[in-house]
Parts: sequence; C-alpha cells; structure tokens
Amino acid sequence: MKKSETNLIPIETIESKILLLRGRKVMLDRELAALYGVETKHLKRQVKRNIERFPDDFMFQLSVQEFTDWRSQFGASNSSEKMGLRYPPYVFTELGVAMLSSVLNSKQAIQVNIQIMRAFTKLRDMISTHKEMQKKIDDMEKKYDNQFKIVFDALRQLIEPPAKPKGKIGFTAKKA
Repeated sequence: MKKSETNLIPIETIESKILLLRGRKVMLDRELAALYGVETKHLKRQVKRNIERFPDDFMFQLSVQEFTDWRSQFGASNSSEKMGLRYPPYVFTELGVAMLSSVLNSKQAIQVNIQIMRAFTKLRDMISTHKEMQKKIDDMEKKYDNQFKIVFDALRQLIEPPAKPKGKIGFTAKKA
C-alpha cells in the first residue's frame, strides 16, 4: 500500500471531530460522511440497511435536548438552513466507526476508516499516559515531605482537564 493512500487526512483533523457524549468518544454522522466522501443520507441509508450491525453501543441518535444543546454551541446560525439538519444526527462510537467500514465499502472509506481507528487509538493512549502520570505524581508525593506540596499541586493542575462550565454560556434576554 502506498504511503499517500494511508495519509489521506491528518490525524489531528480527525481528532478534532471526536466528541465526548454520554461519556463516550463519538463522531457525528455528517462528519464521518464528509471524511468518507459520501453524502450523509447515503451513510444513513447504508446503516439503516444493515441496522443489525449497529447496536446501541456502536451507534445512537442524539436526544432532542442533546441536539438543541449541540446546535446552540454554534451561536446565531441561519435558522432557515438549520445547519442542514432536520433531525438529530446519529453518532458512532469507535466500534460503530469500525463497523461502518463493512457497510461503506469504497476504497476511500476503507483508508479513512484506518486513519480514524488510529486517531481513536492515539486518544486512548493519551488518556492512559495521563492516568500513569497522575499515579507517578501521587507516588512521588508520598515519598517527599510537605515542603514540596506546592510543586505537586501545580503538577496536578497542569494535567487535569479544564473544569466544565457550570451554566449555559450566551446572552439571554430578561422578560419584562
């Protein structure tokens, strides 16, 4: 296989399209369709024809509330276009993305699928490294006395993910 065939899309581009929903790393149907070079309706049609291959841990549809929250992240969009969406999108877990390669059998879909699997693996490795780093810091802290507490606290702040916002962000008009 030629090197150019396996590097269709930079892994960073794919990583940026992986979302965390319901505690799972997932990709939206429209993002996958774009990567595979097919229309979203074609991807959905193939999935529906092979629905028995996609149990709930492989694929699920966003709830109306999740869909609304997701769309609101894009600010004031053109309401007539609705971002091209009439219905909440389907999202695919890593297992679902792997299964897509069996229903979307084009050469591009297979190559892109390889890249997506590599991106999921890279993210899993990064999470594992993060946990290992946390354990090493905890072990080191036990060995040293309290004078190094500030150093360990600073290290923990560096490796902890940013805190999630507590409320909705955006403008709301007060009712008179």
